[in-house]
Amino acid sequence: MSANNDQELGQNAGYDATKYRTPDGAPADIVMFTLTKRERKTVTKTLPLRELKVMLIKRRRWPFEGRWALPGGFCQENESIEGAAKRELMEETGVDGGHLEYLGVYSKPGRDPRGWIISHAFFALVEEWMLEERQAADDAAEVGLFTIQEALEELELAFDHKEIIEDAYRQIQLQMLQTTIAKQFLPPHFTLGELYQVIQSVVPDFEEPNFIRKITSTRSRQGILEEVRDEQGNPLSSNQYSQRPAQLYRFSDRTIPRLSIYT
Repeated sequence: MSANNDQELGQNAGYDATKYRTPDGAPADIVMFTLTKRERKTVTKTLPLRELKVMLIKRRRWPFEGRWALPGGFCQENESIEGAAKRELMEETGVDGGHLEYLGVYSKPGRDPRGWIISHAFFALVEEWMLEERQAADDAAEVGLFTIQEALEELELAFDHKEIIEDAYRQIQLQMLQTTIAKQFLPPHFTLGELYQVIQSVVPDFEEPNFIRKITSTRSRQGILEEVRDEQGNPLSSNQYSQRPAQLYRFSDRTIPRLSIYT
């Protein structure tokens, strides 16, 4: 046996896990965002109404029975925290996680009446159609979609989930202005009007009068979007939401923006 193996065995023999208390649980909680779309009843063609919403489940059991909370559950020994997030999301809502990102750890003492519970939070961005067949399961009595205002100002949420939603909302607002995360809420081909509306739906105070000129001509943003063309190279357009045909675009995925791509 090598000296390294002897040293490793010696270290293991001197280690006693019972000297250290471990948390009573490590759940994964998911802040799941979507943009709902509702057609306007107008004489002229116009963009539909889009509204950012978050998915919540109504707890079936103690603690906080009857309160709305984020989907989530405890991580098991045979899975990663990210794996637990994906599994719990499917078990409690029947929905695939779609775009899933790690948000942060929440460990404030007393955050959970069940004991020393350290939660790892994620946020997910999905298209509305993925939620059409959502259903409650496991320890969820109901599943619902709420506006950010409803979730943060009108509901009494379980645990510290209000804080987690606030953090996730700030994160996606930041990413909406600095990355191509808008693609999660758009079809593969879209007009610049649709892109602008999606940004405003997530960042309500966003205003850029020269949006089209900046997004299509500014050097720092070149290559982020590209015109959609047919097999003969002719530009493709759409008049679904406008009287005149508007050029269709798509994200190229070739360029990672170094600065904000919208301002």
